[in-house]
Amino acid sequence: MYKFFRTTLTALWLTTTLVVAQPATKARKAPAKTASTTRTPADLKRPIPFDPNVKVGKLPNGLTYYIRRNEEPKNRAELRLVVKAGSVLEETNQQGLAHFMEHMAFNGTKNFPKNELVNFLQSSGVRFGADLNAYTSFDETVYQLPVPTDNPELFERAFQILEDWAHNATLDPEEIDKERGVVLEEWRLGRGAQQRMRDKYWPYLLNNSRYADRLPIGKEDVLRNFKKEALERFYRDWYRPDLMSVIAVGDFDVAKVEGMIREKFGRIPKATNAKARPTFTIPPHPDTKVVIVTDEEQPNTVVQLIYKRPEIKETTLNDLREGIKRSLFNIMLSNRIQELTQRADPPFLGGFSNYGSFIGNLDAFSSYAVAKGDNVERAIQTLLDETARVRRFGFTPTELDRARRDLVSGAEQAYNERNKTRSSAYVSQYVQHFLKNDPVTGVDFYYNFLKSTIDGVKLDEVNQLVNQFIAPENRAVVIMAPDKSKDKLPTVEQVIGWIDNAGQNVTAYVDQTLDSPLLRVQPTAKPIAGEKKIQELGVTEWRLQNGVRVILKPTNFKNDQILFTGISFGGTSLYDLKDYESARFASTLTTLGGTGDYNQIQLGKYLSGKSLSVNPFISELQEGVSGSAAPKDLETALQLLYSYFTQPRKDAEVVQGFLSNQKSFLENQIATPTPAKVFQDTVQTVLGGGNPRRLPLRPEQLDRINLDRAIDIYRERFADASDFTFVFVGNFTELNIKPLIEKYLGGLPSTNRKETFRDLGIRIPAGQITKTVYKGVDPKSTVQLVFSGDFNWNPETTTQIDALAEVLEIKLTEKLREEESSVYGVGVNGSYAKYPAERYTMRIGFSCAPENVEKLISKTLEEINALKQRGADPKDIDKFKAETRRETEVQLKDNNFWLSYLTNQYFNGDDPKEILMEEEQLKKVTVESTKAAANRYFGKNFVRLVLMPEKR
Repeated sequence: MYKFFRTTLTALWLTTTLVVAQPATKARKAPAKTASTTRTPADLKRPIPFDPNVKVGKLPNGLTYYIRRNEEPKNRAELRLVVKAGSVLEETNQQGLAHFMEHMAFNGTKNFPKNELVNFLQSSGVRFGADLNAYTSFDETVYQLPVPTDNPELFERAFQILEDWAHNATLDPEEIDKERGVVLEEWRLGRGAQQRMRDKYWPYLLNNSRYADRLPIGKEDVLRNFKKEALERFYRDWYRPDLMSVIAVGDFDVAKVEGMIREKFGRIPKATNAKARPTFTIPPHPDTKVVIVTDEEQPNTVVQLIYKRPEIKETTLNDLREGIKRSLFNIMLSNRIQELTQRADPPFLGGFSNYGSFIGNLDAFSSYAVAKGDNVERAIQTLLDETARVRRFGFTPTELDRARRDLVSGAEQAYNERNKTRSSAYVSQYVQHFLKNDPVTGVDFYYNFLKSTIDGVKLDEVNQLVNQFIAPENRAVVIMAPDKSKDKLPTVEQVIGWIDNAGQNVTAYVDQTLDSPLLRVQPTAKPIAGEKKIQELGVTEWRLQNGVRVILKPTNFKNDQILFTGISFGGTSLYDLKDYESARFASTLTTLGGTGDYNQIQLGKYLSGKSLSVNPFISELQEGVSGSAAPKDLETALQLLYSYFTQPRKDAEVVQGFLSNQKSFLENQIATPTPAKVFQDTVQTVLGGGNPRRLPLRPEQLDRINLDRAIDIYRERFADASDFTFVFVGNFTELNIKPLIEKYLGGLPSTNRKETFRDLGIRIPAGQITKTVYKGVDPKSTVQLVFSGDFNWNPETTTQIDALAEVLEIKLTEKLREEESSVYGVGVNGSYAKYPAERYTMRIGFSCAPENVEKLISKTLEEINALKQRGADPKDIDKFKAETRRETEVQLKDNNFWLSYLTNQYFNGDDPKEILMEEEQLKKVTVESTKAAANRYFGKNFVRLVLMPEKR
């Protein structure tokens, strides 16, 4: 895979979408107040200390290594090979070969010929793509290899793989020619409106620098026609030890790992007569570059203002303090921008402003917005006004106080989890130290530095940052819009005029807060009426006096995390079509109002500095709540949960603004339907049998929403807690959580009604259906093949479906990608549900060239027929079992897994102890069982869906 960047610029070429979802109420908690230490200027001149838990060394040949012992997860390690070589180093006839070289590392090395590397790792339980992967960017190529450490031979072989990548790639001409097709398919996937517009504004934004002409994916002509010698030259010139780093973080003996690194990588010869590794920069420009681009497949009007400035390097403690100031600035400005979208008439569909890293040698202050309709002027002026407001009036003391609490809370959480942090969280820090000399600061040092420093950061200091970030030189404005909006777009002169005249009428920000209890009336606790233990799982079931069932699984997997859900049968299925729109939006619209006496904005401020999240929801079959909290904030989270149940709040103006934004967004999608959206809507409509509840949302449906009815429905769904099941997983004890459960869950209203969902009879249609959609100007197609039907819900059948999907994906990857070289990737997903009816779905999906659609569908069906006739290859079955066992080892130590697993088991009425029988179910997966499963689950119900480019 390839990466364009590591920056805040993401929004420029990602299609912006709005999601109808619950507004998350999230915050973080600050630690107890500590005395601030005033640091002298001499103190702040000291260098930032390097984390003492990391061992860093350099071999005689110049290779750098980083090693850290970390036991989360147990018996696992994260390995990286980092090469300071990316697309900017390519010569004209090599454009795309840095990325191509990354691909070839998986297609034959000295010790792993052809595809044996992937086969070996899959057989060891490492998934290709999900675990084993790599990326290429402008300045680097990074190979990632997560491996088990409880198998010494496998662990040692993993370092052999890294060494082979470093200097033993075989670059077989046959494999190169086969991989051309795969990389060209990846290139094809990137084609579209975003790419076409990027090609126009990129040279302006990057001021015609090397970066503007060296996108990692490369040039189609080069990829099709390059000679092997060009690839060999790139590998020889830039894959050398002085430009490489090996990173190892995991559950292992540091001395042994260092020995393996020295042995294997020490034998790589030191580069002689090596080329100097050039450093490319993006030159500044004194003017404002305004680029306005349109495309027939761009659905929204997007604006971004970018103020580029030299990259800030953090080397001293004063630099670290300056970074704290920037973080506080970003938090406060982001909160203000977010507030704008929570008003009755939001100025744009979504937006943000912040300071961060950009590309190459630059940082940037970026402001981004998706305009409402074609109103570019309002979107731009609002962004400009907010920064002008800060420049003229500054932030307020109360804003700074909340930002401090939030920032310290995040550091506190990292500090509390310092012995429970996953190895994958550490490696990126070491990658950036090697590539850019970014600091490697121990979490304990940073936390203590932050606590002792942050109170000394004064409001005036933070307010002054806006003058550093925003300047008239080296400024760029990018506007992307649909072709249909060309006549409504501003001129370059108008945009510059808006910028020059911004903020003339701004007034000071008013920080509206509320200081009152979250709960008007405290709940009356109800005692536990019954208890059941599941000793094998460490699970306890409580039944409260009001009927609420509570499932508890205390764990020590995380120090600062408690996760919870609460679910009840019912959902939107209980409401007729006339109320459907009000029902489907009921939880969203109600929580937009806040809760109790607090509106949504006030609630967010009230929760600042607390680490918690509580989100009510209503789906088709159930209503419920999901959430999380640090142990210190669990009571506040349960108060909020109780408030959402008992104190829903109506805010008609905010709802009006939300629905207005949603309607504008949907109208844009309809006015300029993208190929992906048209195909997605077709898939949704066909698989839903045309049922009104499965049709794509349209603007006129929002007009059917009645806010009063929506709130009534919300009240109905949460009026009776007696049929709710709550699951709690995380760092608590039964003793300390019991009074909280009895008060806030035991105090929930209860009417003891008996209720379930309604089966609406919506099924994927039976029989054979073929649908081809013609949309899009690019030569690319998407294929979805769907099999479905009834089945018997039990652990054996679900395991067989999982196995069938995995072995077919392995085979299709071999056939369609490795042999045919006609896809970048292929996915096979087996899903199943017990409610509302016991049904399964097998989905196969891939993208390809239009001329290859029929061939690849035929190849796919041939592989399915082979499974029906002969069953799966025993080696593929072994890979499935190895991957499943390795995945389960990690999942059993993960709070999120247990929350999801227990919630589903109790929702479905299944035995929670089924997880203990996984090995027994895996043993039942055989050649014969996969043959039977293929014949059973690849049946006569078959939907073929294809997206083709328009016929022009």
